[in-house]
Amino acid sequence: MLQNLHVKNLALIDECEVEFSNGLNILSGETGAGKSIIIGSINVALGEKVSKEMLRNNSESAFVELIFTVDEDTKKKLMELDIDMEDDTVILSRKITSQRAIGRINGEAVSVSKMKEVASYLIDIHGQHEHQSLLNKKNHLEILDSYASEKLADKKRKLAETFKEYKKLKEEYAKSNLDAEQRNRELSFLEFEVKEIEEAQLVVGEDAELEKDYKKFLNGKKIMEGINAAYSITGGEDGNASELIGRAVREISLVSGYDEALSGLEEMLVEIDNLLNDFNHETMSYISGAEFDEENFYNIEKRLDLINHLKSKYGQTIEEILDAYKEKSDRITVLSDYDEYLRKLSDDLSKKEAELSKISNEVSKIRKEVSVELTKSITDALKDLNFLDVTFEMEFGRLKDYSVNGIDDPEFMISTNPGEPVKPLGKVASGGELSRIMLAIKTVMAESDNIETLIFDEIDSGISGRTAQMVSEKMNTLGKNHQIICITHLPQIAAMADSHYLIEKSVEDQNTYSRIYELSQEASIKELARMLGGVKITDTVIESAREMKEMARMKK
Repeated sequence: MLQNLHVKNLALIDECEVEFSNGLNILSGETGAGKSIIIGSINVALGEKVSKEMLRNNSESAFVELIFTVDEDTKKKLMELDIDMEDDTVILSRKITSQRAIGRINGEAVSVSKMKEVASYLIDIHGQHEHQSLLNKKNHLEILDSYASEKLADKKRKLAETFKEYKKLKEEYAKSNLDAEQRNRELSFLEFEVKEIEEAQLVVGEDAELEKDYKKFLNGKKIMEGINAAYSITGGEDGNASELIGRAVREISLVSGYDEALSGLEEMLVEIDNLLNDFNHETMSYISGAEFDEENFYNIEKRLDLINHLKSKYGQTIEEILDAYKEKSDRITVLSDYDEYLRKLSDDLSKKEAELSKISNEVSKIRKEVSVELTKSITDALKDLNFLDVTFEMEFGRLKDYSVNGIDDPEFMISTNPGEPVKPLGKVASGGELSRIMLAIKTVMAESDNIETLIFDEIDSGISGRTAQMVSEKMNTLGKNHQIICITHLPQIAAMADSHYLIEKSVEDQNTYSRIYELSQEASIKELARMLGGVKITDTVIESAREMKEMARMKK
């Protein structure tokens, strides 16, 4: 459930905070008051694209935060997405500046895709124009599959895997039509490449060792100059560090017997003298053994040139070169017995197509069975929304070729008048009817999924009278098992509110502000009167609003 919305410096909102409740939450207000900004703010927090123009004037940043409480099932799903959950609270926030937007979930920065994935388990938003998506047939399949997700999940996973394997084999077969001349030319080139790699006798990791030795040889002169200079200072010419430390040891040993405190200093100096002598011995050994082997340097340089040449052709590392060697060797095997390869590829493709056909038909059978249940539920919901003589069905076409979703090309069909044949939605339904059809679908889908919060943004456009009353009753029914947040301009729907919020716009010090308030019972009645009465609100209109509120209470 969405508990709290906090918005700061977004569009016309300087700062607002809303505590939502269970059941039906109604948002109303004058046209242009900022109702769309509230829904826009929620969308921003859920990961939707946001432009810097949404920042309030003279503000460096904007902030939106949503606080949800979730049940154990949802909590488990979110933890599977690596969301840290200390309790049953999920906090989604987004800070927007002119340069970027930073999203966080429970305080941890996340990507937009992760934000949207998490949001899909928490909230479902139906915008003003979403019903137009019903005109696109591919959305009909998505609705059906979502409704049948429990029965289809494993089958669709297997279908997607099988289709991927089938597509790969099909592409390989399409590229396999080589004539004898092409095969021989490719075979000859591959044999040359394989021989080139074979003769190199590469060893994984040798390039790193060679580069280290090469660097050492390349800088040999600098190394010898440095080490000789160090030895000269510590143990070479007269007055070197070793000689001076030795003199210091002799001097302190002459007086250490007179004061016990000096014995510790003497021991330290003796240790320094020993260390310096060891250093000089090791340095002299290094200088004596160091010599520039020109032949060795040449061989290292030549070997590195060969390896770098192979890297430029076959891969950035020796491992990649050896992988290329295996791939080319396998291809040689194929080309050497091409007829057998084609026969096996054809067999594999036929077997995979048969497997794909089988799983596609299984998925199709489940879809057709579930579609009967789905369309019946939608039909019942449509009748509740004043479609009195409606017929709602799903017609199944077949795709020309397989897809990741199988072979089905289904489409919702409807007839709203007795005796008329069913036709595609786009050829029958008006804008207002599409809105009610989408509400019916959302109602049915809400009963089969675990998303607790549903938002409806002015889906009541194009309806009035008895139809509006029936839509309000459907909203009320839906609100008994879900949290509903609904922006509306219809008093019939607003009257059903469990919690009623007013969005209004005001001008203060030549600045425009949109604010939102929760209304008391009496204030809600006055807002209903405004929605009923228009310009002048009379006592009669107030009484009508009060009666409407009371009738709504009796229906709950």
